[in-house]
Amino acid sequence: MDRRTFIKLGLGATGAGVSGFAGFAQQNYPSRNITFIVPFTPGGSTDILARLLGQRFQDSMKATVVIENRPGAGGGVGSTTLARSEPDGYTIGMGHIGTLGVNPSLYPKLNYDPIKSFAHVSMLAKVHNILVVHPSVPAKDVKEFIAYAKANPDKLNYGSGGLGSAAHIATEAFGLETGTKFTHVPYRGTAPAVGDLISGQIQMMMTGAPAVLQHVQGGKLRALGTASLTRLPSAKDIPTIAEVAVPGFDASQWYGVVAPAGTPDAIVQKLNQEIRAALKDPKILEALERDGAEPWPMSPDEFRAHISKEIPRWKKVVDGAKIKVE
Repeated sequence: MDRRTFIKLGLGATGAGVSGFAGFAQQNYPSRNITFIVPFTPGGSTDILARLLGQRFQDSMKATVVIENRPGAGGGVGSTTLARSEPDGYTIGMGHIGTLGVNPSLYPKLNYDPIKSFAHVSMLAKVHNILVVHPSVPAKDVKEFIAYAKANPDKLNYGSGGLGSAAHIATEAFGLETGTKFTHVPYRGTAPAVGDLISGQIQMMMTGAPAVLQHVQGGKLRALGTASLTRLPSAKDIPTIAEVAVPGFDASQWYGVVAPAGTPDAIVQKLNQEIRAALKDPKILEALERDGAEPWPMSPDEFRAHISKEIPRWKKVVDGAKIKVE
């Protein structure tokens, strides 16, 4: 055997060894802790859903899941961290309508690409936004509200969890669709905005059901309509804005799981299967319903395609409303 033939055989054996080791590692996934990055503060819908799923992963895959909250820049800080992580399946994260659908139009120097920077594991859930008003607002339904807002441009103040937040974008989308104008009051989080809405400091919000539904049911706020194409299963008496006033209007929030681009497909598929199983678990379903969310599993390809459609859709809103983030 000459020296060149020996080197070729040696390289071939080494390659097979590396490939075999990678395959073995994937088959035995997970064999250590998984870090689950949440790009927002604790306590919000994204964090709640991540913790639900993380607990399910711990139970089904027998691996410790560590939730790591990395807020900042509309979710951009945590999303950037995730995009730059090792693509081995041991760092995953929550994707969100804001981080994956809106931020590309909102931030001129985004440090990640919603399509190229991630492996798209699965959509997880849809959260209905609800248009709610303080009881002092005279409108009793969406049509009356639109008429009142047109007669009083910029006089209704609405709150959101911050500039560029899902509530901010959803309300501006509603304004563009209906020809109404409101005054935006950004807060550092949804909770303080809801508090000021209850006290009457602001007059309206369009935000996720988990933050306001209990106050609607308690009579502190009035729900006019959900910003989705279907009624909220846990509050079917609230009509959709689409069915009563603005056909086709949909400003639902959504959440999904992503991993760094290059994560092995076998691991992505395993996580996708785990999510699909989780979204059939009665405990998970009960918790989702309690938080005003609906399960919405997708294949990796379906999730990627959904994001690709959302980016230009929300760009129209950001551009149309002239929203700028410094």
